Amino acid sequence: MSAPTLLRLDTRFARELPEMAVRWQAEPAPDPQLLVLNVPLAEQLGLDPDWLRSPEGVRLLVGLHVPEGATPVAQAYAGHQFGGFNPRLGDGRALLLGELSVSDGSVRDLHLKGSGRTPFARGGDGLAAVGPMLREHVVSEGMHALGIPTTRSLAVVATGRPVRRETMLPGAVLARTASSHLRVGSFQFARATGDLGLLQRLADHAIDRHHGAAAQAEHRYVALFDAVVTAQADLLAQWMLVGFVHGVMNTDNTTISGETIDYGPCAFMESYDPATVFSSIDETGRYAYGNQPLLAEWNLARLAEAMLPLFAEDEEQAVALASASLERFRPQYAAAWSTGMSAKLGVASAPDELVQELMVLLQANHVDLTSFFRRLSTAARGDAEPARSLVLDLAGFDAWCARWLALGPDADAMDRVNPVYVPRNHLVEEALEAGTAGDLAPLHRLLEAVGSPYEERAGLERYAEPAPQDFGAYRTFCGT
Repeated sequence: MSAPTLLRLDTRFARELPEMAVRWQAEPAPDPQLLVLNVPLAEQLGLDPDWLRSPEGVRLLVGLHVPEGATPVAQAYAGHQFGGFNPRLGDGRALLLGELSVSDGSVRDLHLKGSGRTPFARGGDGLAAVGPMLREHVVSEGMHALGIPTTRSLAVVATGRPVRRETMLPGAVLARTASSHLRVGSFQFARATGDLGLLQRLADHAIDRHHGAAAQAEHRYVALFDAVVTAQADLLAQWMLVGFVHGVMNTDNTTISGETIDYGPCAFMESYDPATVFSSIDETGRYAYGNQPLLAEWNLARLAEAMLPLFAEDEEQAVALASASLERFRPQYAAAWSTGMSAKLGVASAPDELVQELMVLLQANHVDLTSFFRRLSTAARGDAEPARSLVLDLAGFDAWCARWLALGPDADAMDRVNPVYVPRNHLVEEALEAGTAGDLAPLHRLLEAVGSPYEERAGLERYAEPAPQDFGAYRTFCGT
């Protein structure tokens, strides 16, 4: 079976920003075997799933078959990691194969993760294990199904090469798509070079790729920054509304597009607590659930610093413009959170005091966030017991519930925004453990549940339940 004649990968990033692209190739995979293929995504991208399953297609998915005219590159970027700046990070174990033009007019990066060491590897082996790549597949697809902007997994391929972590593990490559891989760290890298021409070309590239309206603005680069601030404010509100904890919100993991990227030590919070931390390397709780909006704002401040020369020649004026734009983040985030929380409660506009009282009640009673909001629609239909049974402080719940019911919540509208299923941590771990051992049935069953998160289905009851008591405290790892 030959490659589809329509498979064309553009090299625009490498062509327009050669200073940020190191031409490279994937390391050989001794025995590539397709573990999971995202058929709906492949079809959306105009790729033939049958061909992707073929030996040549699988070789594409690990970077060994490069279509004619494509130029795989490792992308350069900088970044603040846990607050410390590194001027040269880059794709240490990843390659951008190129950009796909989709029939709807959009452009998507085709990107590999775990394809081997690059010049940016910084001592790492450049490889990835099956478990973490399956994690990114299932969690990113769960996020997509929830309607949250995200990179997406096209496929996970076992390489046949063992990877040494705490133990020897089977290796894998993730084929990922994104509207781009431009990050705050990309702008930090360009600024750190001192080449303002490169910084300007990068900004123009970002405008054309993501925020085209900025091109018509009086101050196009300020308008670009405004657009990124808005995109990140909306994204963070969506994370917070479903209890998603990213775990490693470094500036190199903050996208210009507003998509979620990098599903390393991520997890979904169950018992509501703003101090929730899952990442094994986040020893100070910097990226705790409740800190995420503040850290997004901090990351955006770093983007503003990198872009200052583009805002105005006079530094004082540039700082004033940047500050005015950044000050919009908090009200935009607050508005997105308020709108989203009102929708979860089934009302046009939930009073702030009512929402705050609810969150205090949920935290004090260690209530499972996802279960509570889904069951609350039953209360709007006249039976409060399913939600009430999750709360120890019955008097507190009853008083709050009476005030909420007085607003006339719409139960059907609530069910459209409050998921039954999210990628719960114990189920993700179960699927990864089985998948690493060669059994993919639990993974596919989990994907079936989280792929339609708002539709309650018989036979999937365990996928709607929080972790059992004996699951214990949950810790996640980067997988590098």
